[in-house]
Amino acid sequence: MKEYKDLAGQTLVYGLGTIVPRLLNYLLLTPFYTRIFLQNEYGVIIELYSYVAFLMVLLTYGMETTYFRFSSGNENKNVVYNNALGSLLLSSLLFIIIIGFFQNNIASLIGYVHQPKYILWFSFIVTFDAITAVSFAKLRNENKAYKFAFIKIGNILINIGFNIFFFLICKNSTNEILSSFYKPEIGVGYAFLSNLFASLFNVVALYKEFFSLRFKFNVRLLKEMFSYAWPLLIIGIAGMFNEVADKILLKYLSADNLDSMKEVGVYGANYKLAILMSIFIQMFKYAAEPFFFKKSADSDAKKVYGNVMNYFIIFCLFIFLLVTLYIDIFKYFIGEKFRDGLFIVPIILFANMFLGIFYNLSVWYKINNRTLSGAIIAIIGVFITVVLNFIFIPRIGYLGSAWATFFCYLVMVLISYFWGRQVYKINYPLKKILIYNVLAIFLFFIYKYIGIFGSTINFIISTVLLLIYILAIVIIEKINFNTIKNIIKA
Repeated sequence: MKEYKDLAGQTLVYGLGTIVPRLLNYLLLTPFYTRIFLQNEYGVIIELYSYVAFLMVLLTYGMETTYFRFSSGNENKNVVYNNALGSLLLSSLLFIIIIGFFQNNIASLIGYVHQPKYILWFSFIVTFDAITAVSFAKLRNENKAYKFAFIKIGNILINIGFNIFFFLICKNSTNEILSSFYKPEIGVGYAFLSNLFASLFNVVALYKEFFSLRFKFNVRLLKEMFSYAWPLLIIGIAGMFNEVADKILLKYLSADNLDSMKEVGVYGANYKLAILMSIFIQMFKYAAEPFFFKKSADSDAKKVYGNVMNYFIIFCLFIFLLVTLYIDIFKYFIGEKFRDGLFIVPIILFANMFLGIFYNLSVWYKINNRTLSGAIIAIIGVFITVVLNFIFIPRIGYLGSAWATFFCYLVMVLISYFWGRQVYKINYPLKKILIYNVLAIFLFFIYKYIGIFGSTINFIISTVLLLIYILAIVIIEKINFNTIKNIIKA
C-alpha cells in the first residue's frame, strides 16, 4: 500500500495548490462573473481564455513532462533545468515581440478590433505563465509541494482581490481617486488585468528558481529533450484544441449568429459545473506524472498502474454522482440566467472522466519514449472534435459541443487502450471498472426519473443513492475500517 499512500498523499498536498485556487475561482469568481456580466459579456471571457489555454500549451511545448523524463535518474538535474527554463525564456521573449508587432491584426482577426489591448494583456499573461511552468515542475520534482501550494493560492487570492477592487470598489465608488481606476470602455478587461497582476506574482514568488538559472546550454542534451518534447507539443496542442475548440467554434457555427456569444457564455458557465472533476484530474496529473516515471523501473509497476486506474475511476464516478445527484445545489454557483444549460453537465462530467482515463493510459507511450504515438491519438481526437462540432452545433447548439467532447475523449481512450496493449500490456481490472460505471449511470437515471418531489425529498433520495454507490465500492473492494483509517492517516 505504500505506493498508493504516497501517491494519495502527494495528490492531496498538490491539491492545496490546485484544488484550493480552482475552488476559490469556482466558488467566488464564477458566481461573481455570472452575476455581474451579461451572457454575451461572460462569453468574451470564456472565448479569450480558451485562446490562452491553447497558447499556454504552445509556449511550454511539452517541457514540463520532458523535464521530469530527463531529470529522472539524471545525476545533474540542474543541467536539465537550465536547458528547459532557458529555452522557454527565449521562446517566450520571441512570442512577446511577435504579438507587439501584430497586436492590432490579431485583434481584428478574432473580432476584437476595438479592444487590441486585450491581446497585449493576454500575451503577457501567457508569457508569465509559460516561463514559470518548468519552475513549478521543479518544485514538484523536488517534492516542495507546500511552496507550490503557497504560490498557487497566492496567485488566485491576488486575482480575486483585484477583481473585487475593480468591479465592486472602483466601479461603484463615489471617491474621485478610486473611481478613476475604472473606465467603462475597458469593461470585462479588468478581469484580464487582474489575472495579469496575479501571473506577475508567480514570477516574483519563484525568483529563487529563476536566479538559479545559468545560460549554459548542453546542446547534445537539448537536442534529445526537443526530440522527446516535440511529439508532446503535438499531443498538447491537439489535447488543448479538444478542450477549448468547442467554445471557439460555437461562436462561429451557432445557428443564431446574433446570439452566438450568449451561447458561448451559457455553455462556458455550465461547463464550469464540472470543475470538481477537472480539479481532481489536475491534482492527480500533478502527482501521477513524476510517480509513473519513478515507478517504471520497479518489477510490480504494471500491477500498480492497473490498481491506480481502478481507484482513479472509483473517485471520478463518485464526483460524477456528487455533482449530478446534488445539481439543485451546484446550480447556484452560476447566475440564474445561465442555468438553461444544466442538462449538459452530466455529459461534460463523463467526458472529463474519459480525459483523465486517457492521462492514466498515457503511461505506456511516455515511459517507452513513444510520444509520437500519443501525438497520433491526440490528432485523431482533433479530427473527431472538428467534424462533430461542425455537424452538431448548427443543429443542436451547445449540446452538440458537449457530445462532441464526450465522443472525442471516448475514442481517444479506446485507441490508447488497445494500442497500449501491443506495446506495454497492463492488465487493468476491466470487470470491476465496468461494474462501477454501470452502477453510477444506473443510480443517475434512477435520480433523474424519480427525483420529481420537493427539494427535501430530492436531497434524501440523492444521499441514499450516493451511499449505495459508496457501500458497493466498500463491498467489492473489500475495504474494512482499518484500511479506511490508514488511508485517512496517510
